[in-house]
Amino acid sequence: MRTVSLSLLAAAALGIAGCGGSNYKNQPRPATPIDVGAAINQKRITVSPTNFGAGPVVLIITNQSTVSQDVRVRSEPNPGVQSKCPPVDQTTGPINPQDTAELKVDLCEGAYNVRTAANTVKGARLVVGTPRTSAQNQVLQP
Repeated sequence: MRTVSLSLLAAAALGIAGCGGSNYKNQPRPATPIDVGAAINQKRITVSPTNFGAGPVVLIITNQSTVSQDVRVRSEPNPGVQSKCPPVDQTTGPINPQDTAELKVDLCEGAYNVRTAANTVKGARLVVGTPRTSAQNQVLQP
């Protein structure tokens, strides 16, 4: 009786272990996020770099002006071209003078405006090219 019980228990354990297979498609990771710097002064916003490949971006903004500013990143309309990506329109909260803020955004191919929400200084333009390569085979990536 004891041998039969142990045999059945072992068979059940093997059967459960065999059901653990999964058939899911291994989707590639997105590109590694890049940092893009932006500075606001009394006259304009400067951004560096202004040209890069599509993918996740962390816009690090410093306010060097004397007033609080909100920064807005918005995709430029491209009439006649059907885009696979939704339009981008993201705004930071107020950035106090001599302070910094981050804006995380996933940008597709196209052009984007970086302006203050009140449009008090001259804005900058970002040109985003073809997608950057996947971070699939890079270690220590999220």
